[in-house]
Amino acid sequence: MSFAIEPMEQFMVHKVVDIAPINIGGFMLDMSITNSTVMMLVAATLISILLAFSSRGSLVPGRVQAVGEILFDLIDNTLVTPIIGHNGKPYIPFVFTIFMLVLFMNLGGVLLSVGSLGGQEWTFTPTAQLAVTATLALLTFLSVIVIGIIKNGFGIYKLFVPSGMPLAMVIVMVPIELISFLARPLTLAMRLFGNMLGGHVVMYIFGSFVVMLGAIGLTGGIATLGFVGSALSLSMVVVLTGLELVVAGLQAFVFAALATVYLNEVVNLGHGH
Repeated sequence: MSFAIEPMEQFMVHKVVDIAPINIGGFMLDMSITNSTVMMLVAATLISILLAFSSRGSLVPGRVQAVGEILFDLIDNTLVTPIIGHNGKPYIPFVFTIFMLVLFMNLGGVLLSVGSLGGQEWTFTPTAQLAVTATLALLTFLSVIVIGIIKNGFGIYKLFVPSGMPLAMVIVMVPIELISFLARPLTLAMRLFGNMLGGHVVMYIFGSFVVMLGAIGLTGGIATLGFVGSALSLSMVVVLTGLELVVAGLQAFVFAALATVYLNEVVNLGHGH
């Protein structure tokens, strides 16, 4: 009896609905729906449903509305207003949207990751795919730059040249600050990607042990001890699932928090709030 544990297989992108490519000026655009696309659509649909119920504004909120209000207050009263100040009010929807997208894609990947053990190819964790996290990070980074230019014009150079800095220090510090600034989308993308990827790999390995050791235990004899290992592995899966749910929420919060910090630098450039 042989078993193959392939923890990276769960991160393979598969076509769920194959659609013929569209020719656009000689460029073949593949519009097929993949497992990554499905999970992103699931996340977007759940967010839309949550916000639709939350926007009713009932005097006595139901459970769904209460959850929506708690999440919004988390972004407003914990991140944007304390960090940016009252000038940050226009940017709450932007940060809230980023937070919700990352949160629901993270949670969906954790809660439905067991489907990969059952051969369900549509289950997927979009935020464990670097292309997705890099896109989110790049959009956040570019949005911050555009907002900075709109609010400060050419004065955005103050991000790299603090007022009162001696010329000799400017020559040294500007390249360092510029490299640090340009590295932000990379660190944003890699942090989210690495945390979700690593957690799912460990969960998959222990989940595979549950099945593998249980199957060995069925052979009888001394091999029945495999049931003990299977039970221990199952316990680890439960613990790791709980931990991954915490990490899923924490990473969404961290992503939104860093986006808020970057926004604060351009919104309150050169002065405090």
